[in-house]
Amino acid sequence: MKIEIPEAKKLVFEMHIPIRWGDMDAMGHLNNTSYFRYLETIRIEWFRSIGCIPDPQGEGPVIVNAFCNFYKQLEYPGDVLLRMYVSEPGRTTFESWGTMERVDAPGVICAAGGATTIWVDFPNQKATQLPDWMRQIVS
Repeated sequence: MKIEIPEAKKLVFEMHIPIRWGDMDAMGHLNNTSYFRYLETIRIEWFRSIGCIPDPQGEGPVIVNAFCNFYKQLEYPGDVLLRMYVSEPGRTTFESWGTMERVDAPGVICAAGGATTIWVDFPNQKATQLPDWMRQIVS
């Protein structure tokens, strides 16, 4: 199943990640699980950059699904440029999207993925309304 990333989205964060030798598989390319780690890393770094630190006694973001489409192999050595986008805020959720390209091959998307984030009241283990400050960022 291939999920398409929407045209209408908002760029919110960029970062570089070095491809590590240990992230390679027996076929000599980046292991599929590493792509998900890269998407997780940019999402967490973006959350930190906007001061979104989940509070186990309060509220915060939880990922309820994730996907990745693989277009071109990433191989060691090299650096990956990750870009994170957001879109479609709902009452309790928003969508996040990430693209991956080699720094030395700008514009060639090697993989792209996304996740649905839901805002949660952790003590009650229940979805709650996106805070206004987060809604402004993802709108």
